Formats: sequence, structure tokens, C-alpha cells
Amino acid sequence: MISPGAKPPVCKIMDYGKFIYEQSKREKEARKKQKVVSIKEIRFSPTIEEHDVAIKANNAKKFLQDGDKVKVTVRFRGREADYSHVGIKILDNFVSKLDGAGVVEKPAKLEGRNMILILAPKK
Repeated sequence: MISPGAKPPVCKIMDYGKFIYEQSKREKEARKKQKVVSIKEIRFSPTIEEHDVAIKANNAKKFLQDGDKVKVTVRFRGREADYSHVGIKILDNFVSKLDGAGVVEKPAKLEGRNMILILAPKK
């Protein structure tokens, strides 16, 4: 049916196989245009040095500019878990070094022995 509201209704005679083929081609094109967002992970230890944070921040900027999300993890070992405030300080420093390349999607939270922060690219 082309125009069911018209008097009399307008219909088109067509090859059903060709119609199904063209429909599947359109769906395939739509799937190609969709962007799959992957999550890249960057790991720190609580004893990381300032220069290393800067290097990892530059890598995170590249990931965010490519449209990927970034999961930043501070991994605590042994007694380091008692000093979770150090992890928060490192993550805050890391986010400040990004110069607004991304937005914090999920703030820093301690999950087991890891402190996790998720960044998303700016729209």
C-alpha cells in the first residue's frame, strides 16, 4: 500500500523477494553507521608518580577523543587499602589533567580492593 487514506487506496505491485532484499540492505547500512562504544581501562597504583599520571592522562585524552569511555582504576594491595584517600587524590589529579576532554560519568568509588572512576567523552 502506498497511500491507504486515498479514495480509492493506491497500491503498488512489486516483487516481494526484491523488497525483502532491499530492506535487509537498509538494515545492514544502519548497523554499519552505528558506533560501538568500548571501554578502555587505565590502571594506577597508589604510589604512582606525577609524570606517570600525566602520561596516562594523555592516553586517556586520546581514548576520549576517539569516542571511547575510560575506566580509571586505582588498585590497592595489602595495607594500601587503608589509605583510600590517596586514591581519591590521585583520581582527582588525573581528572584535572584531562583539561575537560571528558566528563565524569561515575564518580570514584571503592569496590573491593579497587577504586573505580568512569569517564565519558564530551558530547
